[in-house]
Amino acid sequence: MKTRILTLLLALAVSPANAACYADYKAKRDDPLRLQYGVAQLPDAACGSVSDAAAALAPRLAQNGWTLLNILSIFGPEGLDQRKESAGANYLRY
Repeated sequence: MKTRILTLLLALAVSPANAACYADYKAKRDDPLRLQYGVAQLPDAACGSVSDAAAALAPRLAQNGWTLLNILSIFGPEGLDQRKESAGANYLRY
């Protein structure tokens, strides 16, 4: 019984569902040109690489007329506070 509980606790501790990740990005709109810096939460499957993050975020931005220019970084919850002010209204918007 103790072994099963320990195994379950270890599985939960390393589960990707417990590891939220975020990306900060730059995007643009044309006519007139507007630039945007923002921070977005990513699905677990998009946390592994910049290309995965871009594939997850680009369609979300496009729904509102934005074109993703680039993903600046992927980070965990510990990086949110330092980016909140810079992202302004685009903090966790997409």
